[in-house]
Amino acid sequence: MALPSSVPTIDFTEAGIAIPSESDILAAVQADMNAAFGGGLNQDLETPQGQLASSQTAIIGDKNNEFAYFVNQVDPQYASGRFQDAIARIYFLTRKPATSTAVTATLTGLAGTVVPAGTLAQDTTSGNTYVLSGDTTIPSTGTVDAEFQNMETGPIPCPAGTLTSVYQAISGWDTITNAADGVLGSDVEGRADFEYRRQNSVALNSVGTLGSIYATVFNIDNVLDVYVVDNPTGGVVNTGSSNYPMAAHSLFVAVVGGVDADIAEAIWSKKDVGCDYNGNTTVTVTDESGYSYPYPTYDVTFERPSAVPILFAVNIVDDPSLPADIVDLVKAAIVDRFNGVDGTTRERIGSSIFSSRYYAAVSAVSSTVAIISILIGTVTATLNTVDIGIDEYPTLSTDDITVTLV
Repeated sequence: MALPSSVPTIDFTEAGIAIPSESDILAAVQADMNAAFGGGLNQDLETPQGQLASSQTAIIGDKNNEFAYFVNQVDPQYASGRFQDAIARIYFLTRKPATSTAVTATLTGLAGTVVPAGTLAQDTTSGNTYVLSGDTTIPSTGTVDAEFQNMETGPIPCPAGTLTSVYQAISGWDTITNAADGVLGSDVEGRADFEYRRQNSVALNSVGTLGSIYATVFNIDNVLDVYVVDNPTGGVVNTGSSNYPMAAHSLFVAVVGGVDADIAEAIWSKKDVGCDYNGNTTVTVTDESGYSYPYPTYDVTFERPSAVPILFAVNIVDDPSLPADIVDLVKAAIVDRFNGVDGTTRERIGSSIFSSRYYAAVSAVSSTVAIISILIGTVTATLNTVDIGIDEYPTLSTDDITVTLV
């Protein structure tokens, strides 16, 4: 007849799962072995029976940890990988594949020239090809800003002033340049960004709410960031740190990435009837549901936010035990934290950027890193906080980061 075991069990409490410590498991395993051999067993861990008890303890502890991991995976706050995919599927969401770097570029040329969606341009440093997101007409001023996306996916930098080659000639279109760095694309959507989008997607199947517009636009392929707000009052309201003047009874949607036509269709499908729009990009949406030709059309306007390069000044103690490439390591850690590559969420439209968020990332570069200060800014890096307007998005390149060993 088998003897009862002294090994403590897993407990399910109101606070969650509680697993016993390995020291308690070891003591219980030794007690079981001692009882099985009739008592008086040498408990020294250097003995054969001690080695056997240690191995059995490690096996039990490992399985307890796996079970605790599995239990945590049913909580959206901790889920990752296949478990997170399963939770998101409840909300009819799937993890986004890798996205492309998005760049706002200025086109110059003859007034009235239409540069069609899909037109290509190249950067001069790496030879990357970028595609125009939507049809763009050059106005009477001779210049217009337009959204381009890299044809390759991933966090491929496009520094300011490098997207300057007209790869696909269009009659009437003369030059192209980007005044600011592009917004880095991403690899396959990470755990933190996917959970952020899931939290904001609960209104995906509704209509007429800001949440439903936000979720639907964010669900579009290659969309990197979205900001949605409305002005229900009868007058203009200056909104956000940039005091963007929102029209009366209007909707404001700012989007980075994605195709203009897809974004306009998503906004039109979810907004309330009769509301006005704000923004710098207008697309005509055709309503073919229940109508015969000619179909009713609607002009949908949204914002392609302007890029705001963020500068960093990092001062660390000049310790001789630091890695030889410490400057490059610190820059890479800051860029990864900025774009959410390290498992956090990226810096976003209309947000406040805090220098304190970067201490952990820099400290993790090396055990010998001692941070004196991390400051940020848009003109000079002298601040602890930078506020981004609702019509702006933050960008960062390694050239904007200064690392000084003091």
